[in-house]
Amino acid sequence: MTDYVGPKELLQEAVQLAKRKSELTVRDMLIRGILAGAFLGYATSLVFVVLSQGLAPIVGAILFPVGFVILVLLGLELVTGNFALLPAGVMAGTVRFTKLLRNWGWVYLGNLIGSLLYAALFFVAITNWHTGNGGAVADLLKQAAQKKTLAYMALGPSGWGAALVKAILCNWMVTIGAVLAMSSKSTVGKIAAMWLPIMTFFALGFEHSVVNMFLIPSGMMLGAPISVGQALFWNLLPVTLGNMVAGTLLTGMALYATYPTQAVPAPSMANVLPTEQNEQQAAFAPAAGVQ
Repeated sequence: MTDYVGPKELLQEAVQLAKRKSELTVRDMLIRGILAGAFLGYATSLVFVVLSQGLAPIVGAILFPVGFVILVLLGLELVTGNFALLPAGVMAGTVRFTKLLRNWGWVYLGNLIGSLLYAALFFVAITNWHTGNGGAVADLLKQAAQKKTLAYMALGPSGWGAALVKAILCNWMVTIGAVLAMSSKSTVGKIAAMWLPIMTFFALGFEHSVVNMFLIPSGMMLGAPISVGQALFWNLLPVTLGNMVAGTLLTGMALYATYPTQAVPAPSMANVLPTEQNEQQAAFAPAAGVQ
């Protein structure tokens, strides 16, 4: 028996998931967002350790999805995935627009805090509490951070536009990964479905806002000559906007438009309680007969 979930059922589940995400407390959004940012930082640092050993970049791309798989299987909050799921819920009428903005805002903040926290801990680890320079891993991180900021700045408006387009192309794949996580009922199936699009975006070198929340600050901590303003304006701003456009328009709204659905309403207490009472009575009936 196949564990494949078809597109219509998949969108049904996506709408339900969007509703659950929109109703999370601020506390839960922050905690789950912080953990997601940290785990994506783990995956990114793993890639740079691999690259520092002289292995081909495709090896790093193959390994990078481990972070995404971990956070999805744990039910954590990644804003780039929510850029697709919450708009689908809005279109289905199960998520209010204000709840969408609330989720995006708090999860983005949580992802940023988690990414910065892991960046600081990783900096301490590879520099042996700031007694060393971090070696080859640090050199690669500094180069990458400058490529994602100063290189765009050198191109002026064209660089800003390039970052925006790379971010759109990135999150088109990332949000497909978030959706495909629901295309299988088995854990192995979910992992395989997520792995493919996440590996693809990373291998192509596109721009992911949460990855950059770790990568650029790490490079700055290690000595890359990048200011906070340059990091924000030449990367995080266009990349966040591009990720948002791709998730909202190219995945969430596009898939809902062709597979419109609505969340299945939860059973009312009036229906649930009698059923539970009947089951309890049936369970105790044999024992009563013995007495």
